[in-house]
Amino acid sequence: MSSSENTNSGGFRYQWMTFGDLNGFFGVMFDNVTVLAFLAFILTGIFDMPGDIVYGKIFPGTAFGVLVGDAIYTWLAFVQAKRQKKNVTAMPLGLDTPSTIGIAFTVLGPAFIGYKNAGMTPDTAALHTWYVGMACMIYCGLFKVAGAFIGGWLSKIVPQAGLVGSLAGVGIALLCVVPMLEIMSNPLVGLVALGLILYNMVARIKLPGNMPSVLMAVVIGTVLYYVFGAVGSSLGVSLVGLKFATPEMDLHLGLPWPTLGFVHGLRDGLMYLPVIIPFSILTIIGGVNVTESARLAGDNYDTKEILWVEAASTLVAGICGGVAQTTPYIGQPAFKKMDCRAGYTLLTGLFVGFCGIIGIIKFIVDAVPTAALAPILCFVGIDIVVQAFACCKKSHFPAVALAFVPNICRVLAIKFDYSSGYQALIEQLTADPGRYLDEKLVIPAMANGFILTAMMWGAFLALMIDRRLKECSVYLFILAGLSFFGIIHSVNPNGSMYIPMNLSPVEQAIPYQFALGYALLGLMMFALSFTKEAKEAPEGEEEAAPAAVETAAASEAEAPAEVKLEKAEAEKAPAV
Repeated sequence: MSSSENTNSGGFRYQWMTFGDLNGFFGVMFDNVTVLAFLAFILTGIFDMPGDIVYGKIFPGTAFGVLVGDAIYTWLAFVQAKRQKKNVTAMPLGLDTPSTIGIAFTVLGPAFIGYKNAGMTPDTAALHTWYVGMACMIYCGLFKVAGAFIGGWLSKIVPQAGLVGSLAGVGIALLCVVPMLEIMSNPLVGLVALGLILYNMVARIKLPGNMPSVLMAVVIGTVLYYVFGAVGSSLGVSLVGLKFATPEMDLHLGLPWPTLGFVHGLRDGLMYLPVIIPFSILTIIGGVNVTESARLAGDNYDTKEILWVEAASTLVAGICGGVAQTTPYIGQPAFKKMDCRAGYTLLTGLFVGFCGIIGIIKFIVDAVPTAALAPILCFVGIDIVVQAFACCKKSHFPAVALAFVPNICRVLAIKFDYSSGYQALIEQLTADPGRYLDEKLVIPAMANGFILTAMMWGAFLALMIDRRLKECSVYLFILAGLSFFGIIHSVNPNGSMYIPMNLSPVEQAIPYQFALGYALLGLMMFALSFTKEAKEAPEGEEEAAPAAVETAAASEAEAPAEVKLEKAEAEKAPAV
């Protein structure tokens, strides 16, 4: 099968679709559908958000952003084919896995709970959460527009250990720990599915017939669920970790109409900027690296064009009701080696957009056990962590590891929900002020703004290791300012910013003591920068090959095994 199109008057015909596009389509499409399915599970299964809002309002716009981005990237492939007079491979685009899961856990879920605690009905709370999610995408898209001009500069001023360390923390905490809880809640299904993915994607052993491990893990896990679920039901014993039920074909139709609903969420969305902006930075820098990777493979895309499309598709998603950002995926050279052209991105965009409009994700969530999907995200998390260490020099490994800590606090805050007893805790500490900085205040404070905190922690330690102590002190002073106003380490359970003087005496302990601690450490580093010992050059070591931040990339992990294996050969420069 092949299709062609005249792209210039000289007679060159761009073969824009080949058999390779089908393989590429299944890899990128399945990744997007998996992310959507897990997003649905988080919102409806963990936070109990009404399905009508999730499937009827959130998903159409979210999927439409993928359709728009892939359609434009398909068109850019035709433009490049005309410019270069050769067959080129389109840039793949889809939902950014780490930020989609991260935003679900740290923005949408907490916002929904906060609105319910304020007295709203679940439907009204879900509607306001939708407004906030849209507003966050508008903020994210606008920041990405600016990022198209400063992406290269950002990648230079922030030490790589901070960038990849913060993302690796998301990988280990939200993409490994949380999905692993789902796996072990249904081990008969989850462990088998996880084992198949680890067998092929980590141990790199081909399955018989070179079958794609991701697809087989989902299929076999689903079959095991229904077989043993039925057997257990007949015996009166639970074998699949949850009440066995067969799915109903209940579709939720929804069109991604443009809406001004995001205006209602702009004010409340401001409190989530410490989460949104770092995720945006990571995808911007990732887009720069992906474009460079494609260029080295022979397809000379313009970096600004790639970033503008990423920003535009995110903005379109937000205006049409979407709550997850899009980003170019890693592995364009691998798809090129598979002989993909422009067909696979067009097919992906159409399929994902169609799924969002007709609500087929609802059926997938009901039909496929979460334990069969969770191993995919678990592997993605593992792969992000491995990439983080692989792209940093060995001396910066401690900085990468330090960046994990705020992410772990985020998981603790999610699982133990400190917000429910917040007022009672404040009253208790006020009556008995023996220790204001109780861990029930410190853990959620550490969790608020965790991405930005992780990025800054990794950065200041990497600079310290390199004996760049004056620059290290600058990062510490910035941390002091951010923590003083609650941009990070907010004492409020919802993570909102504040003027410290307006807080209660107990609550003031967090901004004053945290900010003073960072400031004093910054002064100490600045003073030590003048010592003889600090001016000695660090012990030399061979630098690791530069690599990009693993953001969308996480997505590449879900591609067929052959894509993963060919990537190492095809890419001359690592990319996001």
